[in-house]
Amino acid sequence: MTKLQKRILANFVVVLLITTTAVVGMVELKNQVNCSEAMRAMESLGRVVSDYKQKSGSVPPESYVDGIIKTFEGQPRLGNPNYRARWIKFDSPPDTILAYAREDYRSLFFRPGAIVLRFDGRVEWMDKASFDKLIAGQQTPMELEMTPK
Repeated sequence: MTKLQKRILANFVVVLLITTTAVVGMVELKNQVNCSEAMRAMESLGRVVSDYKQKSGSVPPESYVDGIIKTFEGQPRLGNPNYRARWIKFDSPPDTILAYAREDYRSLFFRPGAIVLRFDGRVEWMDKASFDKLIAGQQTPMELEMTPK
């Protein structure tokens, strides 16, 4: 190989590495923004549910929540949230899952999981294994049958 060929090959490798790094970085940034916006939308939903609970003494019906979700700016990033009010009691423990949205991130830093709204208003990210274990203990057979996968 001549000196010119080596230099061309080295330049090609450098450009390839920089391009690959930029693409991976942009994918990770997109996932970070989507996750952040989805968390923010779920927190907004938690505030709406808490306000409704304080005013009326019960959690809002699913139709009310669906209407509220459509007004959120981050709603498309929230995906398809599952609201579980009809499956839980008002005196349920605070750590009961009231709503969740499964997220299937495939990247270096993000793994599949779910954004969870607890009955007490807390919002958190749970990895897939932890979420599946927790929700399995809270769902009734009828809910499992009627909830879309």
